[in-house]
Amino acid sequence: MTSRVPVLLSSSSVFPERTAAAFQLAAALGYDGVEVMVWTDAVSQDAGALRGLAKHYGVPVLSVHAPCLLVTQRVWSPDPWERLRRAAELADTLEAPTVVVHPPFSWQRDYARNFADGLGTVADRFGGVRFAVENMYPVRMAGRQFVPYVPGWDPTEVGYPSYTLDLSHCAASHADPLAMADRMGAGLAHVHLGDGTGEGRDEHLVPGRGSQPCAELLRSLAGRGFTGSVAVEVTTRGAKSRAVREADLRESLAFARAHLTAPSPLNA
Repeated sequence: MTSRVPVLLSSSSVFPERTAAAFQLAAALGYDGVEVMVWTDAVSQDAGALRGLAKHYGVPVLSVHAPCLLVTQRVWSPDPWERLRRAAELADTLEAPTVVVHPPFSWQRDYARNFADGLGTVADRFGGVRFAVENMYPVRMAGRQFVPYVPGWDPTEVGYPSYTLDLSHCAASHADPLAMADRMGAGLAHVHLGDGTGEGRDEHLVPGRGSQPCAELLRSLAGRGFTGSVAVEVTTRGAKSRAVREADLRESLAFARAHLTAPSPLNA
């Protein structure tokens, strides 16, 4: 019998509440762990504070999302390599097996030029951590579309040892998550569970509220030999109250658990 795939609560799912709220809600709702999104909240950057929260609430940190967003470009350092190294150090200290990292932005020329080799160097230094490169999406503004990543938004076109599959990003890029998982193969290390309607923007809906094959993807993981974790990454910033936010996160967890244990053609 295979062990249960851990379902994590991404700290981004509780925004605008702070990082500590993710641990409180993860414990209250029965999540297996937390994915820490490193951002401007000082607690998200502090191994000691995170270790204290994990111990207090009995919920481990099982993934660290490096500060790759536009709003986190100066967290720790303006140097993307230093940010990645610090994220790796944080994960290593907390014994989190996964660091989520985005492909380089197009204006990060030096970082982009050496990204694959540099990622390998960092991975060699932190041997217990998988650096899972996440699929992104084109950006649409004023009726035009552009790709702000080099060489593109789909990391499978380059090829990396480990990947994060984000279903909301698949919706925004009009990509088939099941086909992408096939391309990722044994490198699929982590899943960001959220839904989308395919309207060309990143929505991070509660799974089941969009058009993505979230259930099918989760049911397929056992047959794929998946040994990673699934992090619920949904937007609750529009929640009118803590109770509404909690209900959305409870529903997301129930969805994940139900479909991770259901049979599929790949594991029947």
